[in-house]
Amino acid sequence: MPIVEDFLNHIRVTSGKKFRLQDHDPAWEGDVKLPKTQRKEHAKEILTSATSALAQAQDLLYASDSYALLIVFQAMDAAGKDGTIKHVMSGVNPQGCQVFSFKHPSYEELDHDFLWRYAKALPERGRIGIFNRSYYEEVLVVKVHPEILANQRIPGAKPSKQLWEARYETINNFERHLTQNGTVILKFFLHLSKDEQRKRFLERLEDPTKHWKFSDTDLRERGFWDDYMRVYEDCILATSTDWAPWHVVPADHKWLTRAIVAHVIAKAIRDLDLKYPEVSKEKRALIAEARKRLEAKG
Repeated sequence: MPIVEDFLNHIRVTSGKKFRLQDHDPAWEGDVKLPKTQRKEHAKEILTSATSALAQAQDLLYASDSYALLIVFQAMDAAGKDGTIKHVMSGVNPQGCQVFSFKHPSYEELDHDFLWRYAKALPERGRIGIFNRSYYEEVLVVKVHPEILANQRIPGAKPSKQLWEARYETINNFERHLTQNGTVILKFFLHLSKDEQRKRFLERLEDPTKHWKFSDTDLRERGFWDDYMRVYEDCILATSTDWAPWHVVPADHKWLTRAIVAHVIAKAIRDLDLKYPEVSKEKRALIAEARKRLEAKG
């Protein structure tokens, strides 16, 4: 079986414990003793089952109107965030789910604190919100390129250990506030190897239908690979909490990445043990009367 509970526990980063990105293999593809075709088939079954369960759970999530679900994806370019969202959420009613891909902040957004534009996009109770990149960019990209801080015009803000620790604390408090008010937060880092990214970039260049996805910034950012791995490790270690843990998902094999993400999401909703709202005695009487009148008219 390509996905076992021990492995799922391994990808879930536990608060307070030592974490090293090098201990997580981006090329992991299940029990290699089994034929790859068998592993891929089982992963497909897990994805199908989980997406079906997620579609059913969404109805309960909306009906119960008590929880919201926020799913955060972070990754290097070409790690498969878009494809994972597309496949995992394929059975979800789009009326109850929104995906946000945050671009460079606008002038209005820069005139507010760094969490403001993300807070505006949070899902309300009964709905699913997906952040394709998120407020974590503020301790990832900005940490790799500290010159970005100048555009944020924060009085006295300079790149320093104190600044990053303060931002980690702000994010942790923000997520703690959300979870205390009924938002379930699932955070996924799709862990791609540098060699696999190179292969995917080459595929984009060789396929005319994917040329629109390529940007010169992709190669430029690839040059900061080691810096990004360092800041991701720092970030995950500092912000994986009991209330909002990170999941470091191997991303070199898309078929496995999607199955793992789908399984984790479906399990998280299932663990909420949601129920349809109980109907009052008075409403049951109204329903009975409505049925009686409709049946009488044929």
